[in-house]
Amino acid sequence: MKQSIAHIAIVVNDYDEAIKFYTEKLDFVLIEDTKLSENKRWVLISPPGSNGTNLLLAKASGEKQLASVGNQTGGRVFLFLFTDDFWRDYNKMAERKIHFIREPKVEEHGTVAVFEDLYGNLWDFIEPKFINKGESL
Repeated sequence: MKQSIAHIAIVVNDYDEAIKFYTEKLDFVLIEDTKLSENKRWVLISPPGSNGTNLLLAKASGEKQLASVGNQTGGRVFLFLFTDDFWRDYNKMAERKIHFIREPKVEEHGTVAVFEDLYGNLWDFIEPKFINKGESL
């Protein structure tokens, strides 16, 4: 059997501000933006060069979802973004005023820093030393 995770939903306040952040600050690619109803869109984004899981931007609806924007994992790191050149991308992100809450550190598994997105979700940003079997950038 072969399975994979296609999309991960991330709850956002506004589609357009989220698209702008991810595409302009992190260089993500807008894969799809389809209007489903008056207030709902199917918005997929992906890191440049990725052939794996996409993010589905899901606009919060109702108080419970609004309360989870920026805190979908209770304050833990939510997503892990791998890169093939840590310093190239880190410097570009720093110039674009991405807020790093943990500065770069060389660990056994690679060079890593933690940043937050426009809503406060935490991301591990990593240039791995080794790629696990079956995994690719």
